[in-house]
Amino acid sequence: MTYLIITLIAFVALEHFYFLILEMFLWTKPKGMKAFGLKSKQFAEDTKVLAANQGLYNGFLSAGLVFSIIQKDIQTAAFFLVCVIIAGIYGAYSTKQIKLFYVQAVPAIIALISCFFVKLNFYFTAVCV
Repeated sequence: MTYLIITLIAFVALEHFYFLILEMFLWTKPKGMKAFGLKSKQFAEDTKVLAANQGLYNGFLSAGLVFSIIQKDIQTAAFFLVCVIIAGIYGAYSTKQIKLFYVQAVPAIIALISCFFVKLNFYFTAVCV
């Protein structure tokens, strides 16, 4: 893995760790409510268990990406990046908020494309040598 790919994957992992914090610990606080556009404190209270569960899943995505960096495993990174991309696409579609796509899916798409370029470079280097 190149430093560029590690940096891109780490950025996506950090984003999802931040989402974990927002959803699990700050959902009913002003910062969490503002980040997700929640209209009322009561709604935040009523949905905090669902948000915490969602945050936990974001934590798993983050952990998988960090694991892929530690193991220097592009295939594991690609799997988790695809999961992030699918979550970003579905989230933007289901909430009708395109911003979610740009914040969540686009960084993962960029990281995934970078992973593929490294794999292609490795393949062509091996074939041409």
